[in-house]
Amino acid sequence: MIAALALILLFQLGGEATAQALALPLPGPVLGMIALVAGLALSPRLRATVTPVADGILAHLSLLFVPAGVGLVAQLDVIRSAGPALLLALVVSSLAAIAVGALTFTLVARLTGSAPE
Repeated sequence: MIAALALILLFQLGGEATAQALALPLPGPVLGMIALVAGLALSPRLRATVTPVADGILAHLSLLFVPAGVGLVAQLDVIRSAGPALLLALVVSSLAAIAVGALTFTLVARLTGSAPE
């Protein structure tokens, strides 16, 4: 278990080091995750080592939201003062995401020839 956690963190560290060294606009943990996925695809031994720990982490993923909830409560006065602007931003961005998703789906359906007549 410790070895698997160390491997996961080493991939994250490697991604962070690469992002910092090359001044990439991509977050280091994302690079580490890409490298980890490639490693899992190429190495059955790595997959066998990491899978049980990853399953355990995913089973308790909801615990990772606790710090975010505490942060929200700690900044409640800021959220109250910027509430209307935050609400507007949430609504507009949600509607934009839905519209872009629908338009992308329609475009892909047309390009693949599966669009209804």
